Amino acid sequence: MKYQHLYAFFLYGFASLSWVFRKDYVKFFQKQIGHTANTNHPKIEYFNLFFFKAVYYTLFIVFPLVFMDITWWQFLIGFVAMHLAEGFVLGLVFQLAHVVEGTEFPEPDPEGRVDESWAVHQMQTTANFSTKSPVATFLCGGLNFQVEHHLFANICHIHYPEISKIVARTAKKYGVPYHVNPTFLGALASHYKTLKRFGRKELALEPVRVRA
Repeated sequence: MKYQHLYAFFLYGFASLSWVFRKDYVKFFQKQIGHTANTNHPKIEYFNLFFFKAVYYTLFIVFPLVFMDITWWQFLIGFVAMHLAEGFVLGLVFQLAHVVEGTEFPEPDPEGRVDESWAVHQMQTTANFSTKSPVATFLCGGLNFQVEHHLFANICHIHYPEISKIVARTAKKYGVPYHVNPTFLGALASHYKTLKRFGRKELALEPVRVRA
């Protein structure tokens, strides 16, 4: 991982391809996710997985090859390029919301528990970026307000800018961290520095610290 701060950004591009062809299947059939059993899926969920995957493959692979006047290699270039762009943006947005300076990376105890409430854990491990930019909020669909996205996932993202003011005041009142990188470039630089720091050998060899 020593040079991950150099090659990680390239690998982010494969996030979408992995999701489409691998990740959903792996997670669905994984016997356990963390300490949670993952085997008792309702039958309808098997249908949903395979049916909608088939719909996607038909719309984005079969139809273009059948109905468009292109060769298979032209399709492959376009399909892969689309997913590399999508994966890069998707990966970058979520990395800037979590893997930056200031956020915490607590390790669970042997029983899978962390010594914080759910809401405080979200505040410790999540960061916002570019919260003053309407353009960033529009393009990210509100995911630049990642703290609010975690805390209020059932509320439409258009309300996050106003909700963030309340969250910031409440966090300050109770001494809970509220991480914000004012600009996209600032968040990007912070992410780069964090990747570089985590790639140091001496840090990687440190024993796992469990919060008491």
